[in-house]
Amino acid sequence: MSDEEIATKAPESDAQEPSIIPGDSRPDQGQASMGEHCTTDRPTPAGEAPTGEIAKLNDVECYISKPNNYPHEPSKLLLLLTGGTGLKSTNNQIQADKFAAEGFLVVMPDQFNGDPATNISTTSTAPAEESPSIIEQVKLGIASAAKSFTIDMWLARHTPERVLPILHKVISAAKEEFPDAVAHGSGIYGIGYCFGAKYILLLGAELPADVAAGQKAPEAEAEEGMVKKGPLIKVGALAHGTQITLADLEKCQVPIDIVAVEEDSLFPDDIREAGVKKLQENGTEHNVEVYHGVPHGFAVLGDYEDSKIKEQQQKAFHQMLDWLKSH
Repeated sequence: MSDEEIATKAPESDAQEPSIIPGDSRPDQGQASMGEHCTTDRPTPAGEAPTGEIAKLNDVECYISKPNNYPHEPSKLLLLLTGGTGLKSTNNQIQADKFAAEGFLVVMPDQFNGDPATNISTTSTAPAEESPSIIEQVKLGIASAAKSFTIDMWLARHTPERVLPILHKVISAAKEEFPDAVAHGSGIYGIGYCFGAKYILLLGAELPADVAAGQKAPEAEAEEGMVKKGPLIKVGALAHGTQITLADLEKCQVPIDIVAVEEDSLFPDDIREAGVKKLQENGTEHNVEVYHGVPHGFAVLGDYEDSKIKEQQQKAFHQMLDWLKSH
């Protein structure tokens, strides 16, 4: 895979059909482009429930969570971009509330326009056999390939050409709705998990106007003389991103904090390491922490039986929170 290739491939438009064939067991086919956590939530931690509200900003549904003392005390505006579970996920809403409790006015937009990845989950809840028969193994392989195919079809509906215009509408409306929070932070803060991580990098870059408007893909060759827009955030943080390319990292111009998972097939080590090298060469302020022995998606709020994962989840939250607060 070349540096410019996407870490986890997805079709660029509805017109391009995914190459995955259900039942095909070749090593380069049938692999899901997102982790299991992107289509299903972990159990919600006991005793926790959302405290924010859903409202529309520029006709886009958003979950908005405010500090208890807002607007009597100043807050900073934080744009939170989720993984595929989206706006209505209880865990994502509680995640937003946790940042609000730390003094941020959080806007979490529906970047999927009412079509979260949870709509296409085909996860089986039946207990797995310790030693499945050959027939069961074949069935599991076919189900896995079929799910990968369905996920890639979903990804084909949610490309940067579709998502960026939604985010731009929300940012424009948030500036009008909460000018005090934007002013207090001298700009907008951004944080992204999984699917949303790529878009934190894109919002932290200077993009050609036609890319920002959703008329071209980010990897398209820029036209000479094309007006550029951005960055639209002042600082960003991301956790275990998916579909991130070297170019996404190289073009980011704002201070960026990265929570990564060791040997993560959805955000491969070689892409991350080459991207960090580009950030260093460009003089872009950055911080990277690689977490060991945890699954992709561990930083997304949700309960785990393994105490180590719980501890690492808290560590990742405070890593990103401290980064945002320090800027």
